[in-house]
Amino acid sequence: MPTGVILIADDDAAVRTVLNQALGRAGYDVRTTGTASGLWRWIAAGEGNLVITDVVLPDENGFDLIPRIKRMRPDLPIIVMSAQNTILTAINAAERGAFEYLPKPFDLKVLTSVVQRALAITPKRRDAPPQNEGDERLPLIGRSPAMQEIYRIIARLTQADLTVMITGESGTGKELVARALHDYGRRRHNPFVAVNMAAIPKELVESELFGHERGAFTGATNRGVGRFEQAEGGTLFLDEIGDMPLEAQTRLLRVLQQGEYTTVGGRTPIRTNVRIIAATNRELRQLTQQGLFREDLYYRLNVVPLRLPPLRERVEDIPDLVRHFLRKVEGEYLSPKRVDAEAFELLKHYRWPGNVRELENLFRRLAVLHSGDVISAATIGAELAEPPRSLEPANSDGETLSVAVERHLARYFAEQKGRLPSPGLYDRILQEVERPLLSICLGATRGNQIRAARLLGLNRNTLRKKIRDLGLEVIKGLQSG
Repeated sequence: MPTGVILIADDDAAVRTVLNQALGRAGYDVRTTGTASGLWRWIAAGEGNLVITDVVLPDENGFDLIPRIKRMRPDLPIIVMSAQNTILTAINAAERGAFEYLPKPFDLKVLTSVVQRALAITPKRRDAPPQNEGDERLPLIGRSPAMQEIYRIIARLTQADLTVMITGESGTGKELVARALHDYGRRRHNPFVAVNMAAIPKELVESELFGHERGAFTGATNRGVGRFEQAEGGTLFLDEIGDMPLEAQTRLLRVLQQGEYTTVGGRTPIRTNVRIIAATNRELRQLTQQGLFREDLYYRLNVVPLRLPPLRERVEDIPDLVRHFLRKVEGEYLSPKRVDAEAFELLKHYRWPGNVRELENLFRRLAVLHSGDVISAATIGAELAEPPRSLEPANSDGETLSVAVERHLARYFAEQKGRLPSPGLYDRILQEVERPLLSICLGATRGNQIRAARLLGLNRNTLRKKIRDLGLEVIKGLQSG
């Protein structure tokens, strides 16, 4: 049976009773109090092996009490619980030296597991970073269990300097999380530099990241400062890391392994002190299997994986997000608007393929174009009900491309005879559709990439990159068949 004396402080008698019974059944000696002063008396007397405290207590804030506890008994683990389920609560708990933060309500099994870990590990004393000044809040909104877990991970990572790999669909807020890790971490007073790998032409990536010397290539009339040099002492955020060319991947691996790099055209290694945070909406394991991403680099970057949930997995956060977006727009130039209850229900049942970014764009648009003070379910329904434009019928039976693909996939799954296909199906299917689409459009434009890019609605550099990645052959003057 577990042993240990647990000291609990919470002003809610019902909470004290539930925790007393749960931890008592687990074999612990539990003592409870409703005040900070009662808890402090036990601690000052040298009693207890573990503290569980609420943040809001009638005679003192729990966050103010923690530093005093740490000064008197630095090895006493403290678990903080709070109904104020924001990222700042989690970060404040970590900064003050709490062993763990639990947002209310929490599962008693989770609490018991955390208590076991806390009593099994003698925490090493760490110097907490300086406290944040002011009450500025990060633009990370949500009280759902999924976001609470994100907050807890971020809070832990602010105390370390580890490389982080953020994964998630487009629009889930990967750069916001990267900024949170920087702004509340040890490098907060140094630069945060963000680079989108998908937005840089392949031939310029190495120069963009590592800089170049004068004369290193045609047009390099002066020395160029790279993003690593700009981010020195701070954080470099590499967004869309899956689009980084293999040559640049080799250089980045050297930085992670040896802490140094050379500029394009340079010979002298340059030492660097930069924290790397990477992000992607692609499946990097699949890219490593295809030879498009270095496996050794993947493991170097994936020290701490952090998956951001899509909005459809945290629909309970939608009301808070909507109110946040409306407040932002009101502060810019518009009168206040509110959303009725039926509209919120409708929002929760939409799939949000563009995630939080799509939600924000919707309400920025409605804040400007909707004339009334109340945004109703009818208004939301009209915005979300617009069906996507379907392609023209593909054959005489009127079968659309969507129906044809669905029929093909159904047959493909049936051929597996109850087994699941190998991982990476999404990328494989996209490639199979993308290749003929680009080929036919290039044929229709007789190999003119500018016209083909316009036809496809793509940036010309994006089209060129896709042509290279898919190994398509472009013949000038090609006639469409």
